[in-house]
Amino acid sequence: MSQKILLTSKEVNIILHRLACQLIEKHLDFTDTILIGIQPRGAFLAKRLKVMLEEEYQVSNISIGYLDITFFRDDFRRTGKPLEANKTDIDFLVEDKKVIFIDDVLFTGRSIRSALTAIQSFGRPSAIELLVLIDRRFSRDLPIQPDYRGRQVDAINNEKVSVCWAENEGEDAVYLIRN
Repeated sequence: MSQKILLTSKEVNIILHRLACQLIEKHLDFTDTILIGIQPRGAFLAKRLKVMLEEEYQVSNISIGYLDITFFRDDFRRTGKPLEANKTDIDFLVEDKKVIFIDDVLFTGRSIRSALTAIQSFGRPSAIELLVLIDRRFSRDLPIQPDYRGRQVDAINNEKVSVCWAENEGEDAVYLIRN
């Protein structure tokens, strides 16, 4: 198994700033916009973007939630190992709000399909957008594309993209891992 660094900490930071600016351009003051981190890995990116928007761009009153999609996945009964659910933390309705799903890697699109189903429990959003740090563009099983992407990666099926966050793995980096 070998790994290659795709993004360093500095590059991740530059991309996060670009994504934050793109969000501001489209959503201005975020009064009708909600950030939803898809558990578990999208939560780190959502938290980081919220802090950046508030502290570095002075955007206040950003609503953020975290959505667990474990039991909404179409493959959750197909695995031999027991699944570990994460916590859904959405303490507001999404009715008539603009929802931005946030995840670290867009691969097959099945997680996003699951999130589209799961979010309906909290109301009917007026619009849903997708922000991802990494878009694996040649791997889609479903016709799902991001509205905001940090970096597009052409990885083949036996390769894995691993996103590391300082809060979890001790560094901000993205690796391409070959088996």
